[in-house]
Amino acid sequence: MAASASTAPIKQPDLAQVLGQVLPSLPAAALSATPAETVLPLLSPILRQRVKLLAASSSNDPWIRLLCYDVSKVPKLIEVATSDRLEPHPVSGEVEVDWDYDAETRYRRVDEETFQALVALKQLDLAFRLVYCVGDPEGGDGWKVGEVTVAEQPSPFSSFGGVSSIEEAERQFKQSNSKTIQSNGLSTSRAPVGLGDEEDDDDDYWARYDATPARTPAVKRSPAPQSARGASATAEDDYYAQYDDVQPAMDHHDPDEEANLQDIAPPLGLGARPSNAGINGGDEEEVEVNETQGAWTLANPPRSPSAHSQRSGDDPNLLHPHPRPASSAGSNASIEKLEAAAAKQEQNDFGVKQHVSRSIKSLFMLSRASGIDREEFERMVRTELDTLGLMED
Repeated sequence: MAASASTAPIKQPDLAQVLGQVLPSLPAAALSATPAETVLPLLSPILRQRVKLLAASSSNDPWIRLLCYDVSKVPKLIEVATSDRLEPHPVSGEVEVDWDYDAETRYRRVDEETFQALVALKQLDLAFRLVYCVGDPEGGDGWKVGEVTVAEQPSPFSSFGGVSSIEEAERQFKQSNSKTIQSNGLSTSRAPVGLGDEEDDDDDYWARYDATPARTPAVKRSPAPQSARGASATAEDDYYAQYDDVQPAMDHHDPDEEANLQDIAPPLGLGARPSNAGINGGDEEEVEVNETQGAWTLANPPRSPSAHSQRSGDDPNLLHPHPRPASSAGSNASIEKLEAAAAKQEQNDFGVKQHVSRSIKSLFMLSRASGIDREEFERMVRTELDTLGLMED
């Protein structure tokens, strides 16, 4: 865990203690693929985890490459580590470095929890990025090595920046934070008008849902005029009403003929059968049944026929030898309906045949596209037809 700005003051790193053990291990790290156990506690938690995981996954590459995040600097780092500049002293066994004179350190605070330092050793062409850690379970609190890299030229601090003291780094960080807060406050104070309008728009938008009644919405009527809708509805009703008047072909009883029979006047010389015999003074009338089983009566002869009426032959009460049946109009209507039904059935049969023909053509084209030849297609069709024949039996 990195250091927080609210924790205890950070002390300057003891370079001899932090880096004194890392420098002698670099030559071995450039040749070996197994990290040194004595060096791992000196690394930051993030770099330590990186070395452990990646070193275990690759057993041939030296683990010094894992100490540097910039891949382009790894060859130079290996070259420096394997040179004679890192040879230990024959007596002390340590790399001779004057930490007060040869090392140059800069500090910076990245955020509230990260405080870094960059130690540059110009004579060795090496640079160490240190991180102040708190709560490290393996190495405890203090400065840890976050990266080992090659010093940049001509200035090793060109990309790092930083200042020469910890206090100045803390002051600059607080100052930059205060400027950021002030700039944010100004932008926030200038924004209420626009934000207020947006909030009002949002309130109006969500208020629509509050105003929506908790019920199923009514069916929306068509925008067409009422007259047009009424005409279309009437036409649709008339269309379906035609099916109610269809007379079956095998039914000899036609209600239309019976209804029309009452409205047709009897033939000349015949009168309708009276409903009450007492109307004609109790005289019995001769009843004649015609082809349609209609009950007609002979008309009363004229009381005082004149010579003019006998000669004219236009008396409506005269009996004609061939009465006209009253069902002629109804029969014509039935014939027209039967003809229309037959035409419609013929049209339907033609449409079905066309559909079947097109379906067979489509299946044949599909079979050809799939690589099935004509003989195989005909065999398949015959097989299906034979199967249908067995199902019908």
